[in-house]
Amino acid sequence: MRYRIIVCDDEEGMCKYLAKMLGSWGYQVATYVSPLKMLRALSESETSGDLLLLDIKMPELDGIETLRRVKELQPEMPVIMMSGHGTIELAVEAMKLGAYDYLIKPFPQEKLSALTKNALKQKQLREENTQLKKALQERQLPNAPVFVSKTFGEVYRLALRVAESHSSVLVLGESGTGKELIAGAIHYNSPRAQNRLVAINCAALSETLLESQLFGHVKGAFTGAVQAQKGLLDEADGGTLFLDEIGDISVALQVKLLRVLQEGDFLPVGATRTCSVDVRFIAATNKNLEKEVAAGNFREDLYYRLNVIPLTLPPLRERPEDIEPLANHFLVKSAAKTGHRVSRFSPQALAVMRTYQWPGNVRELENAVERGVILSHGDEIGLESLPLKILEPNKSSPGGVNGPVLSLREAERIQVIRALKQTRWHKSRTAELLGVTRKTLDRKIKDFDLSPEDTETAE
Repeated sequence: MRYRIIVCDDEEGMCKYLAKMLGSWGYQVATYVSPLKMLRALSESETSGDLLLLDIKMPELDGIETLRRVKELQPEMPVIMMSGHGTIELAVEAMKLGAYDYLIKPFPQEKLSALTKNALKQKQLREENTQLKKALQERQLPNAPVFVSKTFGEVYRLALRVAESHSSVLVLGESGTGKELIAGAIHYNSPRAQNRLVAINCAALSETLLESQLFGHVKGAFTGAVQAQKGLLDEADGGTLFLDEIGDISVALQVKLLRVLQEGDFLPVGATRTCSVDVRFIAATNKNLEKEVAAGNFREDLYYRLNVIPLTLPPLRERPEDIEPLANHFLVKSAAKTGHRVSRFSPQALAVMRTYQWPGNVRELENAVERGVILSHGDEIGLESLPLKILEPNKSSPGGVNGPVLSLREAERIQVIRALKQTRWHKSRTAELLGVTRKTLDRKIKDFDLSPEDTETAE
């Protein structure tokens, strides 16, 4: 890599001398006799440098003021000050403004060479450190969504675009589609990423408890409030608050939440003095909030405050091409979590998973894969390890004609498990239900290596 060094000195002879010397050492050199022209070039991005050699005594603009402006334009570029009239005061002032070092003219070539190498080395180390910190931060971020479909990709790209703003976001979609994951992607790609992302499920708490959790309370605000407690709004100050299932909060709480969105302040439970916060809101719901507004269950003004940027997540059945990559992702995750050495799905298991409608969406898929990892006998998840409801004929394909083709052995095993489950392992009734003898049923149970646990966990 050839470093680029900028020289700014009002003496043209000094510029030529330094350009020749630095060039002989293998550096690219740009010279300016006018500090104003150099500053204009830097501000217009016509040139950039890895190091600046700057004269401190120039009639057009003195070096101290030039240094101050350079640091505003390119704060990471090291600057070595030069002067034929050196004083301790000037050196101290230059160092305070961020100069790397100070040279008194005339200076030996060896000293310039050493200072140049050291300044450039320090800059390189600083850049490498920044890159390492960024890479470490990226590894520590929550997992990005797994997808290959164009449908989900469009939503995700929009989420990354809106992440750069501070506007409220409303994430819509069925349960299990990944609304909290999208909220995390927005927060951790936003200017607020260094601060907290705080999440709360509004449907999981009573109105009183939810109010206390959100806004906090003072000592004695209610029975049991033996000490003051900060709420999640305080915890999320400077960061993001994710309100899951926002459609389930009461109208009374909606009024208080609206004030925070409008004014940036709130009143803790039992308090008489308001608190101010800077919080970005991301809300999510599987309800149709427009219908809730029309029915009088959700305030219209709050809806429009939250719905500045709406994102609608498609259900898994509308992006079937994502099923296999998601399943493989959850397989690796579950195998590591459980310590089971399971590394793949059987072709038949994948075929069934691709055609299943997944009413519980990504969350149901993750649960099915984790179950498969736990119940698998070898390093492969087969049909026998999947929930029985996934193996039912596709309702959109009468009789299962268009569903995945199973081997006769696999189909027979599934039917035996269903019958045993239905009769709660009453073998005589099971044999009658299947139209076989009790002896044949016992042989099938042994052949398929079945146990009551297989049917107890079948769903």
